[in-house]
Amino acid sequence: METIHAIILGIVQGLTEFLPVSSSGHLQLAKELLGVDPTVGGLTFDLTLHAATVLSTFVVLWSEIKRLIIGLFSRRFNEQQAYILKIILSMVPVVIVGFTLESKLEMLVEDLPNHRILLVVGSMLLLTALLLYFAYRAKPRRKETISYRDAFVIGIAQAVATLPGLSRSGTTIATGLILGNNKESVAKFSFLMVLAPILGKTLLDLMSGEFSAQAVGAAPMLAGFLAAFIVGCLACKFMIGIVKRGKLSWFALYCAIVGLLSIVSYFVIQ
Repeated sequence: METIHAIILGIVQGLTEFLPVSSSGHLQLAKELLGVDPTVGGLTFDLTLHAATVLSTFVVLWSEIKRLIIGLFSRRFNEQQAYILKIILSMVPVVIVGFTLESKLEMLVEDLPNHRILLVVGSMLLLTALLLYFAYRAKPRRKETISYRDAFVIGIAQAVATLPGLSRSGTTIATGLILGNNKESVAKFSFLMVLAPILGKTLLDLMSGEFSAQAVGAAPMLAGFLAAFIVGCLACKFMIGIVKRGKLSWFALYCAIVGLLSIVSYFVIQ
């Protein structure tokens, strides 16, 4: 992989990880446009980009994370400990999917013939657009805190969003808003709940020996990581503000347009 391609893909990942437009779907589309072979170090490179956006989440939401860490060591059960339990509860569905279906999903993407990924990603982007539209139209009930039930339902949404092209942040934020939760609370919960699964996935791949930079190259890997981290910091701050102002309809329209273009491109290429 060329360094310039890695930087472009890093920028795409940094932007789309936090914007509700599907980072995995846009990465696949970007690779198609750049002519990057997704089978050559693809999973390792994608994981590196995800690690970069996890780091950017730590930077942007450090005050929240610090507050949770301090509260965790309190002898009395408190709001921070309850929040951590909700995050753990939200992780259960994605952990189950990760252990049972992850390899099958990866094989499904890698074995797609020709440019079929355009059709899959396009369809999932249309589904993301639909979810964002429903969230935009949902009547706000302004729940003060996310309940345990809502945390689990949002976790199910995150597990479903492992499908390529379905936006993780878009799906989880939309689900939280449809359930009637506070906009800013849902956005922060969505970004915090993904930290442990991605860090756990990275650790497992390191231990299993699946993580290797040789196929991509050290320079492109580092360039992609830095690009994703810097852009991710900016996008995370931007997205929290967007959700607070309730501007998800624009992202619904964007996902619908890109999804349709992706599907049309597939049939044109065919």
